[in-house]
Amino acid sequence: MFYYISFLRPPPSSSTPGSINFTPQVANDLRTELFPGTQDIYYAWLSPTESLENTLSKPRKLMTWSRAVAYKEISLALPPNARPGQSWRLLLSGSASAQHMSISLANAHSTGKEPFPVISMPIKITSKPDKAPTKQTQIERIYSASLCGFGDLRFLLREQTSFDLDKKVWDSGIGLSSWLVDLLNSSPPDTERPAVTRARDALLSNSSNLIELGRMHLTTNRTPVGTGTGIVSIVISALRAARLGETRREGRFLATDLASAMPILSHNLTCNAKYFTQPPDTPQPLTLDWDEENLPEQVMEVGGFDAILMADVTYNTASFPSLLRTLSSLVQLNVKRSLPPPMVIMGYKERDSDERSLWGALESEVGIHLEKVGECEGWPGSTPIEFWIGQAESP
Repeated sequence: MFYYISFLRPPPSSSTPGSINFTPQVANDLRTELFPGTQDIYYAWLSPTESLENTLSKPRKLMTWSRAVAYKEISLALPPNARPGQSWRLLLSGSASAQHMSISLANAHSTGKEPFPVISMPIKITSKPDKAPTKQTQIERIYSASLCGFGDLRFLLREQTSFDLDKKVWDSGIGLSSWLVDLLNSSPPDTERPAVTRARDALLSNSSNLIELGRMHLTTNRTPVGTGTGIVSIVISALRAARLGETRREGRFLATDLASAMPILSHNLTCNAKYFTQPPDTPQPLTLDWDEENLPEQVMEVGGFDAILMADVTYNTASFPSLLRTLSSLVQLNVKRSLPPPMVIMGYKERDSDERSLWGALESEVGIHLEKVGECEGWPGSTPIEFWIGQAESP
């Protein structure tokens, strides 16, 4: 599992020159488990003219966070050169090193060894106090990956600070993205499993049709969860564009979720569009509800998929019948056109042992046998993120 630096009480949206108040938090992805130890937190101010991706500010120590001070409000002086009309962002990190201002996806075995950094939304500097001050409701995080021969890739993704879990990133999305960077960034070893080779080939074909599935309902408050921030779709699309270069490509990439997640998903896709060099590389946001018996028209038009990607789709076992029906419908698209069955690539972190009933149901009801091909430990000694690959049996 991973730990995230975030805001229990976020900074204000605006402030007069002076100081701001906020409460940092270090917790798991669902914010249900606080970080168990002590963690130094460093801060840096990002100026209006300073790139979020290339900040020059040297981080300074803000505090040593622990559960004993989990609810402590922090007062922090704004930069002395902050002027009315400007907007500044606050970056919090677990390290004083500038290289740790982003979340590295470069190696699945090393990802998540320290809490992930966070960036506030812009704090507008005003000459007079706002009559109706508001707290921020969103945050952003930078993710980085190095691709051999192509340099560094940096992705900026926005999340909600509320408990709307469909609008934030989860462990499996980050873990799977990191594993995919490893997969597409290296030549296949002689000992590589055939399933992994088939998955790589499906993702790097110049005519691949890809779909990321995501949506479920939680049993407690029916909050939707799915593709959410779009991290997996964005990372794969950027890697494909870099690896395939100027090669003319066909195919489509659908990033699906419920309608409630579309604004955040669409924003993140647009924000990182510079990496999508051809239309087939550009993930298309699409509403897909597993509870609907029929697939959306846009999915039917594709006619079949080379790979189906999933991360954190097992959180609620009550959603399994709907998920199985959706997967079966997608597999049947290939069957109807006499295409090879799609590869299924899944990132999974166990939250309840009953979730693993999905494996047997996939095999008995859809004909998909999943094979574990790796894992990412994240924080030492914590529950790992597992990577599974499968494919339905050919008819």
